Amino acid sequence: MSPAYLPVNCEFHDVLEATAMRGRPTAIHHRRADGQAAVSHARIVDLHAQDGIEYMDLDDGTRLRLDHVESVDGIQAGAFGPACAVADGAGSGNH
Repeated sequence: MSPAYLPVNCEFHDVLEATAMRGRPTAIHHRRADGQAAVSHARIVDLHAQDGIEYMDLDDGTRLRLDHVESVDGIQAGAFGPACAVADGAGSGNH
């Protein structure tokens, strides 16, 4: 059984979307399922959610949980803080 999903910060999600739209290979630092650090050099081809977990699909066939991604293109996920809170129904709610 995999650990509970921790939603990523909305601003970092925007970084992931922008990186995917550029369509160029990038360095993606992440943790593997066993907790070990890894780096993938690939294009992000899709961001999607399934069963309450957000994923990133890469052009090399790799699928990563977004809460396992530590940085993309040198931009650290931790620089954005915890997941975004949506107050009073404001915001898109898409992240």
